[in-house]
Amino acid sequence: MIFNRDLLEKIRAEFPRGVSDLNGRKRAFFDNGTGTLVVGRAARAEAEARVDCSANVDGIFSESKKAKDTILEGRKAVADLLNAPSPETIISGESATALLFNLSYAIGRQLTGKENVVATDYDHYANISPWIELEKRQKIRKVRFARLNKEEGTLDMEYLQGLIDNKTKVVAVTAASNVIGTKSPLKEIEKMAKEANAYFVVDAVHHIAHGPIDVKALNCDFLIFSGYKLFSSHGSFLYGKKSHLETLKPYKVAPAPDHAPKKWEWGTRDQAMFAAIRGVADYFVWLADQVQNRYEGRFTEYSGRKRSLKIVMDAVEKYELKLSEAVLAGFDNMKGLRDMPKVKVYGLTDLNRLKERDPTFAFKLKNMSDDEVVEQLWTKGAIATRTEDYYGRAVEPYKQKRMIRISLVQYNTLEEIGIFLKTLNKICESI
Repeated sequence: MIFNRDLLEKIRAEFPRGVSDLNGRKRAFFDNGTGTLVVGRAARAEAEARVDCSANVDGIFSESKKAKDTILEGRKAVADLLNAPSPETIISGESATALLFNLSYAIGRQLTGKENVVATDYDHYANISPWIELEKRQKIRKVRFARLNKEEGTLDMEYLQGLIDNKTKVVAVTAASNVIGTKSPLKEIEKMAKEANAYFVVDAVHHIAHGPIDVKALNCDFLIFSGYKLFSSHGSFLYGKKSHLETLKPYKVAPAPDHAPKKWEWGTRDQAMFAAIRGVADYFVWLADQVQNRYEGRFTEYSGRKRSLKIVMDAVEKYELKLSEAVLAGFDNMKGLRDMPKVKVYGLTDLNRLKERDPTFAFKLKNMSDDEVVEQLWTKGAIATRTEDYYGRAVEPYKQKRMIRISLVQYNTLEEIGIFLKTLNKICESI
């Protein structure tokens, strides 16, 4: 396994709450889709920036200069993570929802009311409601939704293609479903969007922690993710092609600059948020050094920190494939989710298609309420998870209001999965 036991112990030690919670209780944190644990380097960088450069930018004194430098370094870190061409293509905001609403307003100002937007049945509402708002305001005719192959939990690509026409202005899709874990075939969708001359918008909030992203290779027009889904603080980042960022006219206050990134950003920037995301990048560079010997001659199209970030996310992706296999198939004579007769799993369960999903699993138990299952997982197994709709549309095609979800990341272990499966099997036996 690419992350051996010694390295996993080092990784978990990088997270102050990686093993035990604030009360000292040892637990397995499986609620990462709602928000990951914070890596220590990000927390320390955030605290330092909060104190040492709390002044606003563009002053001649030290705190102000340091604040400006900290913000720029944070933009550079995000640009390197995404392989964006420059830090000026990185916009910051309060949340993914806020940034996507701002983007939809800006695009809406170009429209006539005759256009349409195409989204999917497994997107998060942060990437749905902003486009529905255009429909409500009669800036577009309709938001069209690509349906799922429900048994697999994958997009019906033929149906998606049929939704896109010469009136399609935006194709907005998640990189991976935050409910059922399915990855979207982004390159195929990008081709469809470009053939229609539509903006291609990618919501990477859920996928950002699970694998490498290259906005140049994706040829997306916009891509968004949130810091708190990537071991950092709250706040989000939007990549946009420079030409779009300069041409589009977002809502802004009159004195704000007319150039990116500042014309897109509302209010004073939080320097500590930028320091925190830089701390995450520093952690990733450290982790890349631990696995560097496995990547001789690979990712040579990148250099410096960009190469390190691609290496580490590739290593994470490979490690998480093993976690996904363990969850679904079990190990050491323990049944996995797909083999428990009282468990209904939503989404891909084919072990030959694990590369098409992130380690995020939605499920229900027959004859037991979600709340009771979640409570027993916590009280009997110290498994931290939850049940809700996760602000995701994916529950609706299955005619459910909510689902139990576990979502794993790089600091989770096979041992934790073993405890989860053993506990869930016992719960099933009690029904």
